[in-house]
Amino acid sequence: MPGSQDVRLNGPWDCDDIRVFLTDAIIPIRLAVLNGDGWPLIVSLWFTLDDDALWCATNENALIAQFLHRSEHCAFEIAGDAPPYRGVRGQGKASLHSDRGAEVLEGLLLRYSIQAESRLSRLLLAKANEEVAIRIEPEWMTSWDFTALSE
Repeated sequence: MPGSQDVRLNGPWDCDDIRVFLTDAIIPIRLAVLNGDGWPLIVSLWFTLDDDALWCATNENALIAQFLHRSEHCAFEIAGDAPPYRGVRGQGKASLHSDRGAEVLEGLLLRYSIQAESRLSRLLLAKANEEVAIRIEPEWMTSWDFTALSE
């Protein structure tokens, strides 16, 4: 992750810039894996940065979890859909953590300002015992920032 000597970086941002962007970006991560037939699958998930890794949560029976059981290799992108165009993408290894699923989900609800009394929050928390946390450890990351060109 940013700051780790094992992560290869490319692009205009250094480790600190990437860490700030990932901490401040309240947008989904697009996580890509290969399905059982070798075809790519991309899902959008909420994420947080913790312990120099990207963390997400999903239902333990979700396709993304099933495919990550088969292979830990993944790719990801975190970028907005409107100017200024900037973001981070990369590749890494993902691991599943059933013991942290509910904890990560609760943190994501707070991070994305999902009100505790909302229908969405109640729906997700009602099945919190079925959540699994996804820990993504980046191995390669690139950044881009066209902010100056958007002004």
